[in-house]
Amino acid sequence: MEFRITDATRSVEQESFVISEPRRPNPRSPFNAKRALDITVASLALLFVAPLLLIMALLVRLQDGQAAIFSHTRYGQNGRTFKCLKLRSMVPDAADRLQELLERDPEAKREWELTQKLVDDPRITPLGQFIRATSIDELPQLINVLKGDMSLVGPRPISLSERSKYGENFADYCSVRPGITGLWQVSGRSDVSYPERVRMDTTYAQSRTFWGDVLIMLKTIPAVLKSEGAR
Repeated sequence: MEFRITDATRSVEQESFVISEPRRPNPRSPFNAKRALDITVASLALLFVAPLLLIMALLVRLQDGQAAIFSHTRYGQNGRTFKCLKLRSMVPDAADRLQELLERDPEAKREWELTQKLVDDPRITPLGQFIRATSIDELPQLINVLKGDMSLVGPRPISLSERSKYGENFADYCSVRPGITGLWQVSGRSDVSYPERVRMDTTYAQSRTFWGDVLIMLKTIPAVLKSEGAR
């Protein structure tokens, strides 16, 4: 099974990242099988990775004495916000450092506004580089899955500042739970432009299937091992 982005979805306004193709309402009823898969896999995965997560959390704590797990407000299904959990890969004063960088560096500010990413991000610690490259920082989100805030597969959870970048396609984003993995994660992650990410999220929301989710989960394994687009 493949998710395809047709030529009709290629027209994107670069400033607002709005897909020109009208939204197609997804007529499917809630995925009970999908939720059962989420709970089963997330529970087993959390038990399996718990020792690794505890070790990494201890290392993060030891590097600067600050909390190893942090939460960030993200948009979830139906537009509700939730606290998305991550293993900290940045310095404790990351928000202040970002603000200072954007104020003094116009190029960094432009890069951030376009992608919400920085190629040379001064906020990431040496340990954080490893944590991000291996996607270990995402493991606490298994708890979000069990709570029902997220799914194993879905659009990447977006911050409050990113809402405007989705334009009218924000409704598609909100029609499903955000996921730990998804089309973006198995297609290059940070190597994918933001408009392309919006297209992928919209495509997923409009054409998702149970077996499509399974396929994405299987594709996630080699993508993580290869550290494709991880930063």
